[in-house]
Amino acid sequence: MGALVGLLFGIGVLLAWQSGPRRRPRLRNRPSITNRTQERLTRAGIEAVRPGQLYLLSGTCATVAFIASIAVSGSPTIAAAFAIFAAAAPTTVVRYRERRRTTELRELWPEVVDNIASAVRAGLSLPEAVAEVGVRGPEALRRPFERFAVDYRASGRFVECLDRLKVALSDPVGDRIVESLRVAREVGGTDLGRLLRTLSAFLREDARTRAELETRQGWTVNGARLALAAPWVMLGLLALNRQAAAAYNSAAGAVILMIGGGVSFAAYRLMIRIGRLPQERRVLR
Repeated sequence: MGALVGLLFGIGVLLAWQSGPRRRPRLRNRPSITNRTQERLTRAGIEAVRPGQLYLLSGTCATVAFIASIAVSGSPTIAAAFAIFAAAAPTTVVRYRERRRTTELRELWPEVVDNIASAVRAGLSLPEAVAEVGVRGPEALRRPFERFAVDYRASGRFVECLDRLKVALSDPVGDRIVESLRVAREVGGTDLGRLLRTLSAFLREDARTRAELETRQGWTVNGARLALAAPWVMLGLLALNRQAAAAYNSAAGAVILMIGGGVSFAAYRLMIRIGRLPQERRVLR
């Protein structure tokens, strides 16, 4: 009898627990590594290179650096350390071009909005005004809007063409502009000019504020890069002497290199995080 009561009690507790509130699992819609790399290449203005080609280039650089380093120093551990730096070089170049191009485009987005607003005031429809940016807009941004014009003339579907334009731009500010145009198209009304003027003023103020902050932040970033590069430049000079480089062929030498690499990486990331400005994310994908 006691076992039956215990069994019924356990079943009751189990049913009560299963019928209770549940936290809904969060759906992760994060893009894959390949998609993030493709977006980074697009924002950097490197359209002819695909993520697979970038990964292959990184592997090639690592292999060449390893062979060259081991030929000079005769130390596999030192060669492996410099091969890691060489593998990261293509991605570092892409990131640098991405940051530089993002800074340049930040000054051009208000001009894009002004061109659309001027075209609308001149009597053009909204799709025609967007397509006009490919003709009269800033030179650095004409190509995606030229593709939009071709797509719209071929299909006549404004919303789908906006989606392809958003992918071609791959920029947080571009996402905001595209979504504003989408809302203006779907809702309609006479407030389109006011919307575009407000958006243009907001983008100009944001660009001015970010430019001032990035100027003040520059010394922190440069200091972090110098602190990371200095010890490895000294190691490279030391590797020219084979007798000195042979000390790193032992297990203790390998451990010292791994510890030094970990400390350099952690210190660099810490300094970058301290001086980093909030980055805009593509929340309107």
